Amino acid sequence: MFNSIGWGEILILVVIGLVIFGPDRLPQLSKDAAKMLRQVRNVAQGARTHLKSELGPEFGDLDFDSLNPKSFVRKHLLEDFDDPFGTNDEPAEVAGAVRTVQRSLGPGEAAPFDSDAT
Repeated sequence: MFNSIGWGEILILVVIGLVIFGPDRLPQLSKDAAKMLRQVRNVAQGARTHLKSELGPEFGDLDFDSLNPKSFVRKHLLEDFDDPFGTNDEPAEVAGAVRTVQRSLGPGEAAPFDSDAT
């Protein structure tokens, strides 16, 4: 949850909270925030359960985490194939594609140029 926030930033936020709200109101505010977070999670879980029951048994194995745009893009666009030369079971449009081997250019070697592509 706090992958991009380090302990230093969390400490700064706590100090700012102490300055703004004071030490007497800060514990009650943190309790209220935790209570609100639990309520939001319960509502989300209830909506998820309701959606699964409304969709019926055909969609019983629906994984809602795979519908997250970030995980969807990672799964379908950014994951590399295990075998880049097609010896594993790949989709037909990938398995039939022409594969080229890329190599580094030597010093002074000109980059390939395709006049039809420009």
